[in-house]
Amino acid sequence: MKCPRCQGVMIQDRFGDIADDTGAIHFTGWRCVACGEIIDPVIAANRQHHQEPLLGRSRKKFATQLG
Repeated sequence: MKCPRCQGVMIQDRFGDIADDTGAIHFTGWRCVACGEIIDPVIAANRQHHQEPLLGRSRKKFATQLG
């Protein structure tokens, strides 16, 4: 899988979170080894409902705009 932000390589990873209403504490998702972008089932579903261009969402670019 390619990263939607930087086109880098994404690997499947396991993440931990506080317990939600389903009681889940650990979940699997994808993490980009280049930029750190994380995509899990919740993020993927939210992005399908709210289409926003991925260009210009870079954290580095955002940080330079603030300074």
